[in-house]
Amino acid sequence: MIIEGFNAVTEAIKGELTVERVYIEKGARGERISHALALAKKHKIRVDFQDKERLLALSQTGRHQGIIAVITQFVYTPLEDILTMNKERGTPLLLVLLDGLEDPHNLGAIIRVADSAGADGIVLPARRSVSVTDTVIKTSAGAAAHMPVAKVSNLNDAIRLLKDNFVTVLAADIGGNSIYQADLSGDIAIIIGGEGSGVSALAKKLADGIVSLPQLGQINSLNASVAAGIALYEAVRQRIK
Repeated sequence: MIIEGFNAVTEAIKGELTVERVYIEKGARGERISHALALAKKHKIRVDFQDKERLLALSQTGRHQGIIAVITQFVYTPLEDILTMNKERGTPLLLVLLDGLEDPHNLGAIIRVADSAGADGIVLPARRSVSVTDTVIKTSAGAAAHMPVAKVSNLNDAIRLLKDNFVTVLAADIGGNSIYQADLSGDIAIIIGGEGSGVSALAKKLADGIVSLPQLGQINSLNASVAAGIALYEAVRQRIK
């Protein structure tokens, strides 16, 4: 989907739409261009500079003001709706909360394994996190069409909401108890940290506990999607006894 003009593009970047790329006319200058560039950089959105003819070809209105954005038409599901749908099913809740994940391939793989494990949904923060892009949808091998994904303004507030709804929130990180000793049979939300940074200190503090995967080799960390898959399937194993 194409959106055009300074106001539309900057509001899309600041809002909850998934902006995949921003096109700016070569040689464009001014405060508004600088502001748009700063926003794109802050949100880690790719910016391509194109000549006037190319931008006009991309434009659908001819009134692009020197800036165009491409957004993914993915519909996020409110977290409250995910909780409601789970209550209607009457099965134990299983959620994955992603804290600072930035690689779209990791997100696609996590959506795929979450769908396979019968999880109820994925929760993403709106800031400093990958969104559901075309790359994510492709990597998920179609699972993104079936797995509810919530985008929340603040992940820590989402953790508080879940706890208020009697959901046990566990952070998957080093230094915790073995995940194989944790009870994952009830209403559970598992926090998976971002590449390199892991789960944030505040998220771990808010969580009901920290669970770890045994590390028996020389490398003391796992890819986020691999860690999510192991954690989810340990929950599956406990639930299908």
